[in-house]
Amino acid sequence: MPPLPALTHLLYLHGFRSSPQSTKARKMAAWVAANRPSLTWCCPQLPASPHQAARLIEQATDHWPAATMAVMGSSLGGFYATWLAQRRSVRAVLLNPAVDPARDLSRHIGEQTFWHNSEERFCFEPQFVDELRALEAGPLSQPERLMAVVATGDEVLDWREMQARYAACHLRIVQGSNHALSDFDQHLPAILAHLGLTD
Repeated sequence: MPPLPALTHLLYLHGFRSSPQSTKARKMAAWVAANRPSLTWCCPQLPASPHQAARLIEQATDHWPAATMAVMGSSLGGFYATWLAQRRSVRAVLLNPAVDPARDLSRHIGEQTFWHNSEERFCFEPQFVDELRALEAGPLSQPERLMAVVATGDEVLDWREMQARYAACHLRIVQGSNHALSDFDQHLPAILAHLGLTD
């Protein structure tokens, strides 16, 4: 595969109950501001409805050039990022990506709080499970464009399921760590290299 053109646009998608204030999102935003200020950075607050989240993602990126854009996603955001990567044939980085959120989140129907603000609440509706199923990306058509960082210490998702789903991609298995990838800084050089953001 020939070298990819320089990145001009980067989308970051947070996980379930998370926000643009997540540690990884803030670290990426800070890196972009310090090192690539001309790069278009977008990290929206995603609606609880997967259908509405997909529409927001489309509206934010449909005018972006596929050849020079990329998407990063953590957990549920990794599921959305996989959907977008399949739809637009763009490069992606997936951080402990959810493989079957329709199954997993069916146990979380009802009122939820945000990790970063426990006083703010939202409702995960029963129909959102079907909306997630509608976004399942199927077999990966261009796995070489995808990098998955998978922690064996993930306490929320099964790392073996993630490993199997993304086996044909650039797969980085992290021994230990956790769902939040608290050691994110250690993986940043490899992530930047995959995105073509290293000099």
